[in-house]
Amino acid sequence: MKKADRRLNATERRRCFRERLAEPNTIVAPGAYDALSARLVESEGFQAVYLGSYATSAARFGAPDVGLVTLEEMASHASTIVRAVDLPVICDAETGWFNAANIWKTVEAFETSGVCAIHIEDHEFGKHAQVAPRMTTTSEAAARIRAAVEARSDPNFLIIARTDALWISGSLDEVVDRLKAYSDAGADLVMPTRVSPEQVVRIREHISTPIVITDKPGVALAAEQAAGAKVVLYYGLALYAAFLGVREVLRDFARLESADAIPGVRDVVPEFEATLDYAMFAERARRYGLT
Repeated sequence: MKKADRRLNATERRRCFRERLAEPNTIVAPGAYDALSARLVESEGFQAVYLGSYATSAARFGAPDVGLVTLEEMASHASTIVRAVDLPVICDAETGWFNAANIWKTVEAFETSGVCAIHIEDHEFGKHAQVAPRMTTTSEAAARIRAAVEARSDPNFLIIARTDALWISGSLDEVVDRLKAYSDAGADLVMPTRVSPEQVVRIREHISTPIVITDKPGVALAAEQAAGAKVVLYYGLALYAAFLGVREVLRDFARLESADAIPGVRDVVPEFEATLDYAMFAERARRYGLT
């Protein structure tokens, strides 16, 4: 628990997140892979945290992001992150796991988890792998979006429609056509992947729905902001940092055979434990006469 007695509940977070989206600034949401990394995102002052299937597959299962994570596993992992922070959590809902008639189950699971928004994509098969990709048809993907919007019980639980059309076909015209269809289906935000700032500007000439993007190598945040992106997801930032950091420390330890010889490892303990709020436990223990 935080020092202010309780965390914001899901209704409060969603309302606050919608209000933030109405402001002119771009929201930057670094990706977390677990509760601790989400806590670090919050402690560094970011306005939202993102949880993707890419990070979940890697961190929870040591597996590639190739459709292995189930709805129950993703929603459960999201719930753990929600409980660790007060930030709005944006979560990956893959293709929705179900057809339009049954996608209510996905919406229900993520609403229950406490996240503020989910994105539902049209990339049916083949992400991140050297295999032939498959796209959901525009009409089927739009039906899923419409069904998801109609299934939510909280109007501030946001549905983001993601298209990977540029990734697969390279056609910006197809991206625009799909995003128009998804916007017409009721999406609160749209998410074209792998787009440049210039392409974001061109998309905004055709649709007024706010745009979510992922960070793009070689592109500065300032350019993404100037292009008019409403939300930028840095989905792999913390995950890659953890991979690099842990590997480097373990290599140093194997070489030096002493944890004390590795700069910072011993020194970080007080800050680490402060992030986990051991002091709040001690305060509660004193308050209730346990010490």
